[in-house]
Amino acid sequence: MTDNPNTTPSARTPIGRRTVLLATGATAATLAVGTAAATDTSMPDATATAPVAAAAVCTLTKELTEGPYYLDGQYVRSDISEDKTGIPLNLTLTVVDDDTCVPLNKALVEIWHCDALGEYSGFVGENGHDEPDNGTFLRGGVLTGSNGVAKITTVYPGWYRGRCVHIHIKVHTDVTLTPDGSFTGGEELHTGQLFFSETITAKVARLSQYAVNTVPRTTLAQDSIYDEGGAASGLLTLTALGSTTSAGYAGTLTLGVEQG
Repeated sequence: MTDNPNTTPSARTPIGRRTVLLATGATAATLAVGTAAATDTSMPDATATAPVAAAAVCTLTKELTEGPYYLDGQYVRSDISEDKTGIPLNLTLTVVDDDTCVPLNKALVEIWHCDALGEYSGFVGENGHDEPDNGTFLRGGVLTGSNGVAKITTVYPGWYRGRCVHIHIKVHTDVTLTPDGSFTGGEELHTGQLFFSETITAKVARLSQYAVNTVPRTTLAQDSIYDEGGAASGLLTLTALGSTTSAGYAGTLTLGVEQG
């Protein structure tokens, strides 16, 4: 189970969704704004969760492979955790125009990732575990506000063979919301991945919810996709939500995207 662009997706038919073929993994540039670093403080720093796009310096970041586990038409919702086991992860992602750094209003920020056992909804079993599969857990997105901010609640991801802990992300504009709570159409501006501090992930991996995943864990430095580029390659700023690892983390990043 890897995100290698040459990997063939499972022949399994995902529940109620159409599987989208792998992206080419092209390195067409988008822009990320600001810096991202890993911190592990006991009390959140208010400044760490308040992106300031206008004062930031735009820096180039790469697009990264979509991977074989994307499902289209997912729900527009701020909480994608459903009933999955794991510690809280509160994401604050800001989308800005790459030329002007002006925040983008009503851009859809969509994410998807595996659960603590390394399984993706719609593809459960690919990492060797048997669990219920509804085709929707840990998938979805939200529209940004006038400040360009999208806030999504989920759980800290697990891992699967050959990849470090990560989250997939897309940014769309001009989508159409559908009566069933999902979306269609629009223009896809960015495809990338979000990454996590190895120091923090090592702590999370020792928690009981994650220790049951006995698949060997690939570290950030060993990963075949992450290129040590920091914020420019999707490395999140992580801030502890409490005094213990199990309290969870807030993750922030500002993404600059190139509009058509």
